[in-house]
Amino acid sequence: MPDAAVRYSTSDDKIIELGERAQKYGGILRGILDESHKRITGQHHALERMLIGIITDGHVLVESVPGLAKTLMVKTMSQIFGADSVRIQFTPDLLPADIIGTKIYAGRRGDGAGGTAAGSPFVTEKGPIFHSFVLADEINRAPPKVQSALLEAMQERQVSIHGDTYELGKPFLVFATQNPIENEGTYRLPEAQIDRFAMKLAMTYPTKEEEMEIISKNAAGSPGDAPAISSPEEAAEMQGFCEGIYVDELVSEYVTDVVRATRDPDEYGIKGMSGTVELGASPRASIWLVRTARGRALVNGRGFVTPEDVKEMAHDVLRHRIIPTFEAEERGITPDAVISGILEGISPP
Repeated sequence: MPDAAVRYSTSDDKIIELGERAQKYGGILRGILDESHKRITGQHHALERMLIGIITDGHVLVESVPGLAKTLMVKTMSQIFGADSVRIQFTPDLLPADIIGTKIYAGRRGDGAGGTAAGSPFVTEKGPIFHSFVLADEINRAPPKVQSALLEAMQERQVSIHGDTYELGKPFLVFATQNPIENEGTYRLPEAQIDRFAMKLAMTYPTKEEEMEIISKNAAGSPGDAPAISSPEEAAEMQGFCEGIYVDELVSEYVTDVVRATRDPDEYGIKGMSGTVELGASPRASIWLVRTARGRALVNGRGFVTPEDVKEMAHDVLRHRIIPTFEAEERGITPDAVISGILEGISPP
């Protein structure tokens, strides 16, 4: 049994049982990452975080410039899991019906063929949100009504179309992107919607070696579709197991301290962070920090969470939930800098 597990207050049998199943799923997940890298060069961090989002049932927001293979990542993951995917280009003239669907007039048919079984003249035309993997490209270009419709789907895993409610299938992942450069013609995402994203990733350009490999791969032609080495049913199975990965009370307390320190760094004596935070992370951040730490543990084949898992996931889970003060922005203090200061100032168990 790993030494790290001995420190935690649970039975050896439970750790061993969880560990055996976690190793099995961890092998599958590492195989998925290996298969992804046959088509996507670099971006290991983003691919791993997307995979963690899938197995923890959490949506992912990505801030990056165009051309970094975001669409290819979603398409590849959907093919590997044998699930369907869709890319929605968000624009200022987009309507909620363009996302969730609408009811259309089909004419009254007594046999119900044109409408419902009761002979209604209207039928429901489901929108692109009814896919397992949804790439919402440049999400901040859509107006507030569209954001509201998407918010219900993200949070409730359901949509309402003219009074009728439709459940979304599993897995269901929204992988949304924002361009950090262009602000013209964009709408600021509501804080309530931003908080629904489990993680916010900051994708960067590839290294020189990676870019040369990208050129070489494209010169050789498209590698074709990725093989389906998993399934939606297995993804749902891993989601269920991930919820049961062991989190010791000491780790939960560490998560609580980290998140609470984003609201009041002075309470925890974080050096250099006094007066830097206008709004800190909500309790939902604590929930997602634990969930994603469980997801990282599973990717690494462990049935228990360590403080290192929490530290590794902290930036991605917290950066979009912290609003710096005007004075902090003037001093060049970013949410990531606040998180780094908190992680340095709070000792893990």
